[in-house]
Amino acid sequence: MAESDVVDLDLTIDDLVPKSPERLAEEKKESGNHLYKFKNYKGALAMYDEAIKLCPDSAAYYGNRSACYMMLGMYKKALDDAQKAVSLDSTFTKGYIRIAKCCIALGDMSGGEQAVNRAKELGGADCATSERRALESLRRLHEDAQRAMEACDYRRVVFCMDRCLDYSPSCTKAKLTKAECLAMLGRCQEAQEIANDSLRFDSLDAEAIYVRGLCLYFEDKDEQAFKHFQQVLRLAPDHKKAMETYKRAKLLKQKKEEGNEAFKMGRWQQALNLYNEALNIDKNNRAVNAKLYFNKATVCAKLNQTKEAAEACTAALNLDENYVKALLRRAKCYTELGDYEDAVKDYERLYKIDKSKENKQFLHEAKIALKKSKRKDYYKILGVDKSASEDDIKKAYRKRALVHHPDRHAGAPDIERREQERRFKEVGEAYGVLSDPKKRARYDHGQDLDDEGSGMADIDPNVVFQTFFNRGGQHFNFDSTGGFPGTGFSFQFG
Repeated sequence: MAESDVVDLDLTIDDLVPKSPERLAEEKKESGNHLYKFKNYKGALAMYDEAIKLCPDSAAYYGNRSACYMMLGMYKKALDDAQKAVSLDSTFTKGYIRIAKCCIALGDMSGGEQAVNRAKELGGADCATSERRALESLRRLHEDAQRAMEACDYRRVVFCMDRCLDYSPSCTKAKLTKAECLAMLGRCQEAQEIANDSLRFDSLDAEAIYVRGLCLYFEDKDEQAFKHFQQVLRLAPDHKKAMETYKRAKLLKQKKEEGNEAFKMGRWQQALNLYNEALNIDKNNRAVNAKLYFNKATVCAKLNQTKEAAEACTAALNLDENYVKALLRRAKCYTELGDYEDAVKDYERLYKIDKSKENKQFLHEAKIALKKSKRKDYYKILGVDKSASEDDIKKAYRKRALVHHPDRHAGAPDIERREQERRFKEVGEAYGVLSDPKKRARYDHGQDLDDEGSGMADIDPNVVFQTFFNRGGQHFNFDSTGGFPGTGFSFQFG
């Protein structure tokens, strides 16, 4: 007898009898349980699939596969299996607990409460306690979020939705509510990412399409936003928020365009009125409102309302801190208003954003203007314009020097006498600089007068006075009346 013909005498009768589907299914379940224990959920899922194919009427197999789907984050499939399990065995307590867990994960609080109540009926008062606590926490968070939404406290709503998602990681409604509020806060990129994730699972999700439309609207992409709102209203004709936002968006676009048209036609006041009307339409549209405030500033500048123009630029920058045009215009307004320090700050900020040669020059000029503003205004001291001629400066000095000469105020109280001495000195300084073409040029260009021996330390106001009035051999002294002794002539000082 050949070796291959030898019968294996170790085989039992059970080995020779074909296994029943029930037995094979039980073996598959045990293999699945072993893999589940070691967190090989995909492997366990394959075993439970085979067990269910062999015995499709076993509640326990559906219950096990439900648990496996839950560990894989596939809560909708897990819920389907748990519901199938309790339909096969209405006393399957674990099945109801799993239904509760899935409903909580999906954000279905009503379904979760029903499942918890049924589990309590079957398993007693201590059954499904963690699920009950989760539902209570979710209820409080949703109530808090509702109050915050009514108060337009969008940051609070985002906080509440984040806490809800800790309990309900697959709750689409919580995700899209959070996305809507992120959009209202100007965080459109984050909002769009959430909406896009939802649309990958359901391309006709009206709420997700609404959030995308809202983001496009807040990014000043009118036409794209309008298409999204129209699609939402086709899918859900009673979508109140989409209707209201669509209407508001069209009105805002209309007012903005009317204002722009009035500006082009040179109707400044009409343009200003229209921009103000547009700014009252939607306070949440930061991008559009920033542009409207800048347009308003431009109109105010045309109307010579420099202070109002600066304020409008500030409003624009509060909405968009890197709005270069608004920053540049405000810096120019500050310069016109004589607020040189703030002008320099704006030009420095502008140069950090855009290091162009033009912006560098603006900053340089602003610093010179600031430096000038902190020096004595010699033109103002003499009471002449910056375009004053040499003769104008001489006449102004003659008048001011005689008014403030210390001899004229020798009998005045100490306080007045010291004040007149100070003014007399300033007049001498002013004349000493403005009567010298080189010094005047340096002064006009904001350069330091102390450089190259052009400083004020060498200017003695008394010497300037004597030199000025002794030209041509003349010499003047004041008498007690403020005139010249022996002449009978007095100057009239005004």
